[in-house]
Amino acid sequence: MFGTLKTLMQGTHARTEDRVRAAYAIELIDQKIRESADGLRLAKATLASLIQRQRAEERKIAALATRAEDLMARAREALTSGRDDLATEAAEAIAVMENELTLRRDTQARLETRVMKMQNGVETATRRLIDLRQGAIAARAVRDEQALAVRMHSTLSGPSPMAEAEELIAGVLGRDDPYEQSEILAEIDRGLNREGIAEKLADQGFGRALKSTTADVLARLKA
Repeated sequence: MFGTLKTLMQGTHARTEDRVRAAYAIELIDQKIRESADGLRLAKATLASLIQRQRAEERKIAALATRAEDLMARAREALTSGRDDLATEAAEAIAVMENELTLRRDTQARLETRVMKMQNGVETATRRLIDLRQGAIAARAVRDEQALAVRMHSTLSGPSPMAEAEELIAGVLGRDDPYEQSEILAEIDRGLNREGIAEKLADQGFGRALKSTTADVLARLKA
């Protein structure tokens, strides 16, 4: 039972995390890009430090090699002059310098390898960061388009001010004309009172006219 509840809780937690990640995807992308940019800056600083050490080793190697060559020339002169003691002392110093040169050249070679690897890594990370930033721009544009589509759908299909306005217009246009309604009621009343029969007979020329007409008025004017 406990195992089942634990599994259900883990599933609920995973679904909740997925919903949160989907809702805040753009914010998470921006955060990851900032973290990547920080990491790239740190990598560049490390690369700069390695290059600085490499150049320092190159300068030391060059200086040490120059000293060894100069001492070698002096030792040869000492041997030519019969100063074997000075030549032997110089040879000992040269041997120490040559051993140091070997160590420094090995160090310089390792630094050169590390610099090359770090440069490749920084270049790759820079390209990926550029791609990420461009992808973030595209993702933000897609999110804005989706939000606009949702708003348009809710405006056009769901309860909205447009739908309410259409309903109000239909109500006004479909409302009964009160004047026409009063005329109809008057006709009904006349029919119930039989007043309409006399008017109908008079209109057909039977008996005295009940209403004055335009022809009547003109006849009186001409008389």
